[in-house]
Amino acid sequence: MVESLLVRAVLRIFTGAVMVFIYLPLVILAVYAFNASPLGGWPPSGFTLDWFGEAAGSPAIRDALANSLTVATISTLLALILGTLAALAMQRYSFFGKNAISFLFVLPIALPGVVTGISLQSSFKLFGIDLGLHTIVIAHATFCVVVAYNNVVARLRRLPRSPEEASADLGADSWMTFRRITLPGMRTALLSGGLLAFALSFDEVIVTLFAAGPGTRTLPIWVFSELQRSYQLPVVNVVALLLVLVSVIPVWVAQRIGGGEITRGGR
Repeated sequence: MVESLLVRAVLRIFTGAVMVFIYLPLVILAVYAFNASPLGGWPPSGFTLDWFGEAAGSPAIRDALANSLTVATISTLLALILGTLAALAMQRYSFFGKNAISFLFVLPIALPGVVTGISLQSSFKLFGIDLGLHTIVIAHATFCVVVAYNNVVARLRRLPRSPEEASADLGADSWMTFRRITLPGMRTALLSGGLLAFALSFDEVIVTLFAAGPGTRTLPIWVFSELQRSYQLPVVNVVALLLVLVSVIPVWVAQRIGGGEITRGGR
């Protein structure tokens, strides 16, 4: 009994230490966002909301935010459509090379961002496509589709086939069966996958650097470019805090909706 209590206490201590290791930098970032001193420094010299007002009043930040929201929204929609179609094909049908194709579908999320960015930029140049917001959307969709695919496949594996078979026996065509039976069964998987894809696209920086054209900046690119300017550091902290919140909230909601079957992957 004493040994089990000791083991439990040690595990709790290590768990707390890991949580501190992971999240302490984010806490420090949040504190700096409210720091009255424009030069940073620890401890903070005071509390202020001025940097938030300065960030909200910056046309460059507003444009970058609009670009990020546009790219994340369109990329998510494309990912949901393509990922769902791919998941239905992989889960409902058997064909030669199925395992290899399944591996190729999830591979983009595991590739280094630099490799993905360079290959996409080379492809755009090869086909004479000018870099801009549309190329960022294409680039983000290549890895966001994996998130949608993984979530839909996980849900389809849990859905029984008998309702679909009964629908077909009663005379319903494939589209009606999908709309009335299959789609309602995977709605939460689509919603959670969409939220995760949105968060993944919104804070992506490496691939975006290679896919963005001159003068096209998303919010993470703005942070990356302004980070070296000391006079912009307080505003950069505010924008970085916004990025954290916009990324965390969809992931939390998706986790609440989808539970244990959420699959985001990693970059």
